Amino acid sequence: MFAPRVLASMIGALVAFAIATYLLNGSLLSTAIQTLVCAVLLQVGYFIAVLFLVWKEARDRRKLSSGKASIESASDDKQSGKISIRRLNRPGHSNT
Repeated sequence: MFAPRVLASMIGALVAFAIATYLLNGSLLSTAIQTLVCAVLLQVGYFIAVLFLVWKEARDRRKLSSGKASIESASDDKQSGKISIRRLNRPGHSNT
């Protein structure tokens, strides 16, 4: 999501909403209040969409790193008699 494009689209949608609301109601105050509520709802939707994208990216990175760790541990096990630094520095390993 490119922020300037989203902002321009949101402003366009709010203008169209305000025009339609004014034509239906004929009240400037009611149009302003409803357009403000619509703007808040659009912002909440945008925030939730960004959170979803961040969550999805983090999940994909975790899957990628866990798959990479299993490949590294398999290659480390093939080297008998050698202790790999990578193997000792994995999360959850205690170096005490």
